[in-house]
Amino acid sequence: MSETWQKSDNISIFIYHFVCLAKYRKVVFGEEVDEVLKETCLEIEKRYEIKFIEIGTDKDHVHFLIQSVPMNSAKRIIQAVKSITAREIFARVPEVKKQLWGGEFWTDGYYVSTVGQRGSEETIRKYVQEQGIEKEYRRLHYDEQLKLF
Repeated sequence: MSETWQKSDNISIFIYHFVCLAKYRKVVFGEEVDEVLKETCLEIEKRYEIKFIEIGTDKDHVHFLIQSVPMNSAKRIIQAVKSITAREIFARVPEVKKQLWGGEFWTDGYYVSTVGQRGSEETIRKYVQEQGIEKEYRRLHYDEQLKLF
């Protein structure tokens, strides 16, 4: 669940809903790739001012609900997430790189929208779960723990 982040000069709640597609819309997400994706995202949380509220896959794309601070633009957040996760997936699951003909893991684009704290975070979560190919959404991560600073 999202929370208020209090810094020395501001208090904020910035939540983004990102959708990122696998290159060529290839069906690359499965148990092994999902686990690497989740582990990598949780490691990103430790090093950046980014909190993954929810991560979910649906065969050829991923939904992220991400909370961050105002200094991190949506573009900066998703660039970090996409580059680090792609590097880790290629390193730890090499057959994915072969599936994608040795190229990139993610498409160049992405979808992003902001999420309001009051009521619409749950609405977006339900929407995300009902999307996708054959409605096979898999929730990889959900954080209900409050973070203390």
